[in-house]
Amino acid sequence: MSGKTILKHCKLLGFAEQMDILIIGGLIEEIAQNIEQEGAKIIDVAGNWVFSGLIDMHCNICEPGFENIENIETVSRSAARGGFTSITCEPNTQPVVDNKTVVEYIISKSKEQSSVNIYPYGSMSMGCEGKAIAEIGEMYEAGVVGISDGDQSVNDAALMRNVMRYTKMFDLPVITHCEDSSLSKNGVMHEGYTASCLGLRGIPREAEEIQVGRNILLAKNTGVKLHIAHVSTVGTVRMIREAKKNGIALTCETCPHYFTLTETAVEDYNTYAKVNPPLRTEDDVRAILSGIQDGTIDVIASGHSPVSQTEKQKEFDHAAYGISALETAFALSYTALVEGGYISLERLIALMSKNPAEILKLTQKGEIAVGKDADLIVVETEETYPIEPKLFASKAKFSPFAGQEVKGRIRCTIVGGKIIS
Repeated sequence: MSGKTILKHCKLLGFAEQMDILIIGGLIEEIAQNIEQEGAKIIDVAGNWVFSGLIDMHCNICEPGFENIENIETVSRSAARGGFTSITCEPNTQPVVDNKTVVEYIISKSKEQSSVNIYPYGSMSMGCEGKAIAEIGEMYEAGVVGISDGDQSVNDAALMRNVMRYTKMFDLPVITHCEDSSLSKNGVMHEGYTASCLGLRGIPREAEEIQVGRNILLAKNTGVKLHIAHVSTVGTVRMIREAKKNGIALTCETCPHYFTLTETAVEDYNTYAKVNPPLRTEDDVRAILSGIQDGTIDVIASGHSPVSQTEKQKEFDHAAYGISALETAFALSYTALVEGGYISLERLIALMSKNPAEILKLTQKGEIAVGKDADLIVVETEETYPIEPKLFASKAKFSPFAGQEVKGRIRCTIVGGKIIS
């Protein structure tokens, strides 16, 4: 992009006064007061906050293979509405992202149809089946930014060890969904009092924690960069905290629903709150909030996992797991964490932009600085508004947060200097 744009009267982190941002050719050219540039388009943000665009480390885009549920075009519009200028693509599509051809297809189609940046993950195992290692080397050459089996767990410890040893050669993060299926099978929500009251089969904390412990031990011995997805239990937070203290190369993420909701959200058999891993207890929520505060948790991801309304509107046992989250993740996080007094606004932006950029080695993103990509969002933080799923750009127009009042509305999303929302 060769155009020139000036964002006027921006409130920026680290600056006492309102500043202007000059964008030329999709890059940040200058940050100063009273910038003038002949021929530039002027956008007055009227003293609202301007942050670096959010980066989502856990997002299902469903294409190729499940375009009826979500596709590149709708997920990119949904991401932009939520302030995400870059999103990742989980590999459990159809076909699975387990070879360079599918990687190249996603990258090519994203450039044609997506208004935000899309970065694919390559699968750990062929078909995400956890049986044989995938072609990690050729997917690295094709452009993947991480290795993952999506929301499938690799139960075979020997295979996981080989994945880590091989992936270390390419300095890519290994992103793990941790779930021991021998403990979680047939379960549909957290194992505890609420499950007993509802007569539903439970998933114990140990299903997550056993594999977290195993993967930390394997990462310690292989030296790979381990990233643990959607942390949901008090024990997981404790293990990650101790592992970091012991110098293990480890990062992790959680999602807004794991620090704003508990298992009680599924009362009345509310399938919109059926997610994997499941919503847990007040003790788990407190542990996750503590982990966010003390730096144990590095990233807040959306956990966007769309499914069709038909699959949600079934008996709880048979309803699909999933949540539509791109358009609510920032507002929920801002309201709960910043307005709630747990962390600073600067820390929230690090959790949702700077830290993901560093983990995925997106060196041009994650901060507002001269020479960086002009991926920016304008955010209004004073107005309170209700979450209205029917207005989502995503095809998945449902949310367990429907009607909840939040702050942190995304007023404008800019990707590579281009206004897209």
